[in-house]
Amino acid sequence: SNAHQKGEIHFHDLDYSPYEPMTNCCLIDFKGMLKNGFRMGNADIESPKSIQTAAAQIAQIIANVASNQYGGCSADRIDELLAPYAKKNYEKHLKDAEKWIEDSDKQEQYAREKTRKDIYDAMQSLEYEVNTLFTSNGQTPFVTFGFGLGRTDLEREIQKAILKIRIKGLGASHRTAIFPKLVFTLKRGVNLYSEDPNYDIKQLALECATKRMYPDVLSYDKIIELTGSFKVPMGCRSFLQGWKDENGEEVNSGRMNLGVVTLNLPRIAIESGGNFEKFWRIFDERAKIVKDALVFRVNRTKEALPTNAPILYQYGAFGKRLSPEDSVDEAFKNRRATVSFGYIGLYEVGTVFYGGSWENNPEAKEFTISIVRKMKELCEEWSNEFGYHFSVYSTPSESLTDRFCRLDKEKFGVIENITDKEYYTNSFHYDVRKNPTPFEKLDFEKDYVKAGATGGFIHYCEYPVLQQNPKALEAVWDYAYDRVGYLGTNTPIDRCYKCGFEGDFKPTEKGFKCPNCGNTDPRTCDVVKRTCGYLGNPQARPMVKGRHKEISARVKHMNGSTI
Repeated sequence: SNAHQKGEIHFHDLDYSPYEPMTNCCLIDFKGMLKNGFRMGNADIESPKSIQTAAAQIAQIIANVASNQYGGCSADRIDELLAPYAKKNYEKHLKDAEKWIEDSDKQEQYAREKTRKDIYDAMQSLEYEVNTLFTSNGQTPFVTFGFGLGRTDLEREIQKAILKIRIKGLGASHRTAIFPKLVFTLKRGVNLYSEDPNYDIKQLALECATKRMYPDVLSYDKIIELTGSFKVPMGCRSFLQGWKDENGEEVNSGRMNLGVVTLNLPRIAIESGGNFEKFWRIFDERAKIVKDALVFRVNRTKEALPTNAPILYQYGAFGKRLSPEDSVDEAFKNRRATVSFGYIGLYEVGTVFYGGSWENNPEAKEFTISIVRKMKELCEEWSNEFGYHFSVYSTPSESLTDRFCRLDKEKFGVIENITDKEYYTNSFHYDVRKNPTPFEKLDFEKDYVKAGATGGFIHYCEYPVLQQNPKALEAVWDYAYDRVGYLGTNTPIDRCYKCGFEGDFKPTEKGFKCPNCGNTDPRTCDVVKRTCGYLGNPQARPMVKGRHKEISARVKHMNGSTI
């Protein structure tokens, strides 16, 4: 508590934990719940008989799960998950067609067209439900849908429906949907190259990303290399590590994260005065505090009872179906659950020791990589000691980027390229004030995840308006495939309904305004920014103090960049 208040560490999500013994984020076991049925409220719900019912059940599960944890929740490979239920629609339509249509070819055509419409309607309904749901705390659930690997006709139709619905937008004004976060998987032999069977869907994903920023993309082979198995992130960027159950079966869905504590790396560097020996001494002291805090989080979540959150522990969201008398630790132990050692500000650390433009200095980069490597070593030690998977997490510092810097500015004063910016750079990311090409940025950042930051990571590239140039984005996606596992797109998609402007709204401390007419009314503006792992509508909530300066820096260089 003392370290948190002083700004040496940040104990995330204090509005929920440790006040409540709640878990953080998860990959919901939708497959098991839909197949085997589940209980919710007063109803015993059986396996769905159509894709429409399956989609409706998914929406209800999401709302219930999100009300019993405080982080994001994800559906892994939703195209493959829902295809069996779409097949039930097809079989029903084909049976109807055989009753009324003599020509067998027309029977199949009728069944296919009706099923395609059912798929589109089901996915559109799911998108609207996710954006209109509220959890018990009054928030829209932070939801991620992963897809892209399915190759059957029905799986392809589900993928296309997801993307076409997102491109169309919400409502009569076609606003950009904030949720679910879409994550499209690229894979050689499936959709990466023009000769691959699903390359056409990749083209649709590119169109969608240029117009709606989502989908982000996963590089299938790289995710396996970095994390040990393939899966989408839990929420915005938290990744499970490969894990097998007692039968040797790989398990991802149904696993979860128990919380995050982030270390203030720039403060350690400032306090060291540029002395390496002193830096590592302070680092070791603070890392022990992080360890104590993470163990505290684990122990607090273990105090829950299965009856506190039946949807999680008793009815299948966490995979295992526990009885009321069981310990919830059955879902956590033996490294089944992760707990995260977060970090922020590697750029500022390098600046203390090597100056503000150290990115091309091999010695400086190796030093910053060694910090990630050291955190990874500590996490392995703690995992062996306690039996939970401690992992290195590249913190999405939406508000922390301001808090740590503000506290350090109060303590140490204005320091050039460090506290004078009024924000700290997110995790391992390239300094947002510089202007690298996307390819240079990816080459710089890829080494940090490889060094050990595999418990949570995402790379972003900034672009000007891309709607007329999807091939430029494809060039970056293809370049990233063998280099990074997870890539997001930042491109201007704001829209003013008052004057018709489309592009990038100007960030100010009071919110965003149209650069053409000065409009700031959220009723006539569609302002969508990515300020952490998710998109957000900053017009709908106050701007985090200092955050507009980082966004301004990004916007300035994005508008002047070329690809």
